Amino acid sequence: MRITDVHDKAGNAVADHGVVLLDGPNGVAVSMTADAAEQTGQALIRAAIHARGQSVDPS
Repeated sequence: MRITDVHDKAGNAVADHGVVLLDGPNGVAVSMTADAAEQTGQALIRAAIHARGQSVDPS
């Protein structure tokens, strides 16, 4: 898989009135329920652990 925009800066998440707001790179903005944010966070951690064991494809 060729990935053209790989970011090395983390997004920022805050809670506001029971909703989690995530601001990511390139203006990505997502609002989620607490449950969806927790599941997304866990999925990101699993993927990050898996990615660390892989080589980076320079193409």
